[in-house]
Amino acid sequence: MLPQHLKQTRVLMLNDKENLERKLFRLEQGFELQFRLGPSLQGRRVVVHTNYPLEGQQFKQNNFRVLTWSYPTGKEDDSDKFCSLDLKIAGSYQYYFGYGDTERSGRGCIVVDPVLHVGADNHILPLDCITIQTYLSKCLGHLDDWPDRLRVAKESGYNMIHLTPLQTLGESRSCYSLADQLNFNPEFSPDGQSYSWADVGALVEKLKKEWNMLCITDVVYNHTASNSVWIKDHPECGYNLVNSPHLRPAWVLDRAIWHLTTRIAEGRYKAKGLPADITNENHLNAVRSVLWQDVYPQIKLWEFYQVKVDNAVEQFRTLLHNGTKPDRSKTGGKKGLRIIQDPNYHRYGSTVDMDSALETFVPDSSSPQHIEECCGRLKQKLNELNEEQHNIMHQHQEQAANCLVGNILYERLADHGPKLGPVCRKNPLVTRYFTFPYHDMTLEQEMQLLDQPDKTCHFLAHNGWVMGDDPLRNFAEPGSNVYVRRELVCWADSVKLRYGKGPEDCPFLWAHMQKYTEITATYFHGVRLDNCHSTPLHVAEFMLDVARAVCPNLYVVAELFTGSEELDNVFVTKLGITSLIREAMSAGDSHEEGRLVYRYGGEPVGAFVQPSLRPLIPSIAHAMFLDVTHDNECPIQLRSALDSLPSSAMVSMACCATGSTRGYDELVPHQISVVKEERFYPKWSHSAPPTSTGEVGFQTAIIAGKLALNKLHQELASEGFMQVFVDQVDADIVAVTRHCPSTHQSVVAVCRTAFRDPKTHQYDTNVPPMFIPGKIEEVVLEARTVERLSGSYKKDDNYINGMPEYTVEIKEHISLQESTMVKQAGVTSKGPSEFVQEISFQKLTPGSVIAFRVSLDPKAQKLAGVLRYYLSQFSPKYRRGSVADENPPEALQKPLAQLMSKLTLADLNVLLFRCDSEEQEDGGGCYSIPGWESLKYAGLQGLMSVLADIRPNNDLGHPVCANLRQGDWLMDFVSNRLIHREGPLAQVGQWLGAMFNYLKHIPRYLIPCYFDAILVSTYITALDATHKLMSSFIQNGSSFVRYLALGSVQMCGVGRSPALPPLSTKIEDVPYRISPITGQKEQCCVSLAAGLPHFSSGIFRCWGRDTFIALRGLMLLTGRHTEARNIILAFAGTLRHGLIPNLLGEGRCARYNCRDAVWWWLQCIQDYATHVPHGHEILRCPVTRMYPTDDCEPMAPGESEQPLYDVIQEALQRHLEGISYRERNAGPKIDMHMKDEGFNVFAKVDPATGFVTGGNRFNCGTWMDKMGESERAKNKGMPATPRDGAAVEIVGLSKSAVRWVVELHAEGLFPYDGAKVNRDGKEVFVSYTQWNQQLQQSFEPGYWVSGDPHDPNEKHPDLVHKKGIYKDSYGASSPWCDYQLRPNFTIAMVVSPELFTVERAWEALEVAEKKLLGPLGMKTLDPDDMVYCGVYDNALDNDNYNLAKGFNYHQGPEWLWPVGYFLRAKLYFAKKLGEETYAKTATLVKNVLSRHYTHLERSPWKGLPELTNENGQYCPFSCETQAWSLATVLETLYDL
Repeated sequence: MLPQHLKQTRVLMLNDKENLERKLFRLEQGFELQFRLGPSLQGRRVVVHTNYPLEGQQFKQNNFRVLTWSYPTGKEDDSDKFCSLDLKIAGSYQYYFGYGDTERSGRGCIVVDPVLHVGADNHILPLDCITIQTYLSKCLGHLDDWPDRLRVAKESGYNMIHLTPLQTLGESRSCYSLADQLNFNPEFSPDGQSYSWADVGALVEKLKKEWNMLCITDVVYNHTASNSVWIKDHPECGYNLVNSPHLRPAWVLDRAIWHLTTRIAEGRYKAKGLPADITNENHLNAVRSVLWQDVYPQIKLWEFYQVKVDNAVEQFRTLLHNGTKPDRSKTGGKKGLRIIQDPNYHRYGSTVDMDSALETFVPDSSSPQHIEECCGRLKQKLNELNEEQHNIMHQHQEQAANCLVGNILYERLADHGPKLGPVCRKNPLVTRYFTFPYHDMTLEQEMQLLDQPDKTCHFLAHNGWVMGDDPLRNFAEPGSNVYVRRELVCWADSVKLRYGKGPEDCPFLWAHMQKYTEITATYFHGVRLDNCHSTPLHVAEFMLDVARAVCPNLYVVAELFTGSEELDNVFVTKLGITSLIREAMSAGDSHEEGRLVYRYGGEPVGAFVQPSLRPLIPSIAHAMFLDVTHDNECPIQLRSALDSLPSSAMVSMACCATGSTRGYDELVPHQISVVKEERFYPKWSHSAPPTSTGEVGFQTAIIAGKLALNKLHQELASEGFMQVFVDQVDADIVAVTRHCPSTHQSVVAVCRTAFRDPKTHQYDTNVPPMFIPGKIEEVVLEARTVERLSGSYKKDDNYINGMPEYTVEIKEHISLQESTMVKQAGVTSKGPSEFVQEISFQKLTPGSVIAFRVSLDPKAQKLAGVLRYYLSQFSPKYRRGSVADENPPEALQKPLAQLMSKLTLADLNVLLFRCDSEEQEDGGGCYSIPGWESLKYAGLQGLMSVLADIRPNNDLGHPVCANLRQGDWLMDFVSNRLIHREGPLAQVGQWLGAMFNYLKHIPRYLIPCYFDAILVSTYITALDATHKLMSSFIQNGSSFVRYLALGSVQMCGVGRSPALPPLSTKIEDVPYRISPITGQKEQCCVSLAAGLPHFSSGIFRCWGRDTFIALRGLMLLTGRHTEARNIILAFAGTLRHGLIPNLLGEGRCARYNCRDAVWWWLQCIQDYATHVPHGHEILRCPVTRMYPTDDCEPMAPGESEQPLYDVIQEALQRHLEGISYRERNAGPKIDMHMKDEGFNVFAKVDPATGFVTGGNRFNCGTWMDKMGESERAKNKGMPATPRDGAAVEIVGLSKSAVRWVVELHAEGLFPYDGAKVNRDGKEVFVSYTQWNQQLQQSFEPGYWVSGDPHDPNEKHPDLVHKKGIYKDSYGASSPWCDYQLRPNFTIAMVVSPELFTVERAWEALEVAEKKLLGPLGMKTLDPDDMVYCGVYDNALDNDNYNLAKGFNYHQGPEWLWPVGYFLRAKLYFAKKLGEETYAKTATLVKNVLSRHYTHLERSPWKGLPELTNENGQYCPFSCETQAWSLATVLETLYDL
């Protein structure tokens, strides 16, 4: 088994309802295939079935087994789980998957390529090394002579032979019309000998072992020769008039046309202008008129489809007289007359469905008069229906006439046709469609045979092909009118075989063909499926399964004429076809031929290094690219003899299997007919003279050139020259480059084609010079087709001979100086690292080819090797072509992982992330590509996001690749921004700089792929270093968990000036640095950005609310405990009025205008104390207070310090006392939109309920804080969502805090058990236990909306419009706002679940799921609310009060962070409701989160947005990545 890092793994994502059967997925043996769940399936119990067999078991097409899931993290996380197949057996395999009651909700196929072995040592022959030559077996003579004739293939450099069928041929002598599928053709045995299949097998084995050649042969499943003996004994194996009575009308027409043939041949139609010798258009028109006047009226084909009207009416009349009623179970009460086609197709055999007649034609009464009227209506209708059948047949006959005339035109008049001459019995008017094994009789006598099944079973339909037909439809089955419309291009020597649906339909035929297949697979290494597109798929599938059981690594090739790649794929995937035959002959010019070379294999030069674990992507079928196939026209007739060599050179340069047909290399100037050719192929002789017809050798035609090309083709494939570039130099010259990505050697073949004969076409004598980058090591070969004096071509009677007048002048492996085609070669330098050789040609005549072996210039070659040497520390795939560095620079002496291990997570924030505004603080910015866009981050992630899209598609034309080729700017940017920092980051920068110094000196076309390789290696190492610094939850987590944890690195960083106010100097583990601004020592604690790019730098980076909603997920769960502590304490130092600031503004510019941040801060302290080992010690940490009193100026650090528990106590006491103040500097200076009253801040604990309440209708103290800004819409200064009163999440958070301090006090960790407050001038003590109980008792009566009009707790039953929910607030100044459905109550459920009755909580969560849950976020308002609007547009200013200037920010758009709380609440309460509910909920959670995973993977920001518009649509005004969005999703996964 391969080591894990070298093992190739492909991942196939399964998506619900996705059928991939028409996509081709090719895999190699030794690969692992993993099935993973796409977002639509995550959370479902998906079961994957496959018919790929267990090791050691036999493959059976319908034997499916269930694959077991692997959980790499050991947890049931659907983002990473997979089931896999280790592919070790060639063939086509199916998979399907389903869940719940759906067994098959998607399916597809994979094809595993065979591994071919040759030689005495059984070495592997890669598929791309194959060069094949086709032989018509009947032209090989006796088996004893085969080695001498087949030696031509060996000496010409081929390594595979394709033999047409070796069985006994039918009377037509066509290679593909077989009389006996089981016997070796006796004509291959000389007199007195009887060779068998075993003798053929021995020869095939000898060729494999001694000549290193494999042999394949055809299998023909679609037809058998008309004179096959066994078909006479088993006529059920064909389509005859007994088993296929729908063909009876077509047979009648066929016989009528045969009798027409005999009459024309006898001259009986001469008077009507139709002689036996048809030579012009008038004769064709005469054929038409004879058909319409004589033939069609005589045979009346429409009668086979019509009803005998009088009989049907009489039967109907009898039923009416008897009072019969229609059978409603059959008609369903629907009117409409049904005619039943006679399944036996007798004339007037169709009948009327009497139930439908009785339902449709109802007499007004049972009186005879009404019954007669009714029968009259039926009669009229039946006559109409008969007329309709007559019209349909008229259309069929029109098509039949067109097809007949078209056929005659081709066979007798067309220049490119066979010109058959006068009509006679041997060359009838048109080919017959059916066999007729009886003596002549008249047409009338023949018609009487129709009623004699013992005769009609021998009238068998011939096979053929139908232009433009659907290849998945069998044209001989019922429902097809091909035979009666004469649309079949017919092969009169072959009978079409009728397999039915399976072996039970025709046991003899299936058994016979199975034996035939087994014989073939026993003695040959592969098969060519003849006439594949017309062979029924289920038949070919069955037979190939049989063949693979005999020969597991069966090589299967086929030629398909479906006209569509998608349809090709159906055949390739179902049958497991290894290679599809493609033909260079199909190209009309050299440009098209070059396009085919590029299309059929290889990747572009300079392609990216792909990871060994990557998605499985559909591919095109592996090509067997031939000069020409054996059943197509000869290229010399269509192009010129001179083109054979250069076109063949282009084919040989293709990165796929290649080949030719015997005769091409010998310049045989005509097609070697598979039907008519009976001469033998010449034998091999080293000394054969050019004029010899019975022998060929290296002097013959282009054989010497072909040998050199075949050797080159095999070398390029086996040495890994897998990259291809095709350059159209001019109209006739094509240069094909094959490049090896590890050694950077190339071979460039310059081919001058000759599609037109130079004798008749003037070719340009000026050949443009070529510019070849690098150093030309040698001329691999130069060859030109030249004329010689050996007489001209005369067709030999005994041997298939070629044109002696042409030969090849060839030289191999010579220096540039020895070349006769290169006039001069100058070296021009295109830059410091690129040498380009300019080649001027002489004698590059049409019909020539020259191939150069090129390497990089020596310096670049060495530096590329050194680069590979340093890259091999990351993956062994770089070892080939690597060269050790003699004097390694200091920066590269330590492995990168060692340098990275010294980085902190704050350093990694710089290395990986930092958006434009963060970089600008340091005077930099993100890299911008001219004419394109800027990268999202200055760190590695900015580039990695773009390269991830470029790499899989090798999109080398992308602006980033162009920028890399044009200059070193991007490399310098990546390394310099790190070198300018101190310490370990600078060392990583120097390491990158040193790698880039090598990179700058290799050719520019290679820079993108190596730049990517360096970056990928650095990035993966950085991720490893990141995970090592995080908690075990992250280290052992799934990819999804790790992606989210990267959000912590993304959001947590240190800016140019510290964002947090200083901490007490008494605290340990506080990081310090020398200030880049003042040069003094200062603290440099990590702060948490609210979101990128809008809230990332300056005073808008840090917000109290955002920080503490995100802190648990991004810092505590990721293990960043010290940094979390520092943030908690820094904010504690800014407490003022008993509140934590909303906008921190470094503490000095803080705004104390929110009522909720202090409660989120308290929740985080609680989370810290419970989550972190010894976490409660934070309570005793000293806090340096900036504002020890409400009205003082900011104090210097250390002037006023107190333990954290005192600060907590102050916050609680101030709320109990009541908070009321006016913001400092109130007015436009701090808020240009706020109305004056909005600056008045108020918050208190309501003594009656214990709820924290506050705010007014002119300010917004919670996270839904949109302030109106539009003067035009008159919403300026009005909050969209004031949420004054007691906001539900604040009540939940305060309950959590109070409950916690009660517990702390009981454990002796918090010194206070309550607080003294002034109420109505008296000092009162409020105990926390009492407050806690009061909240518990007040909550559900105050917040639950029962919908019961008699509920005593319901103050405003008239405002209830959704029942079974919790209010959004309590005591709002606009009472209806309390009753709006919003997602905020789910927050209270998570932090204080004890407030909720389980059943009520569940009911409310179900409503929220139905009404508020979107694809990624939660709707911020009930869509049934009159002011709901789900699309946020901050730029829109119109007259709409509810929309202008983004007024609906929290009135519908789907925010992401509440989803985390909703899902966590569901999980919590589901657990309380039992296992079944919990399992269903876990499924929902996984399913919802899968969409976040997908978004995260695809997002160039590698983040989750702040919000989306309705139904998950992108919102351009949202932050692209938001701290709390990432955090709450991570918390959900932690709970899961």
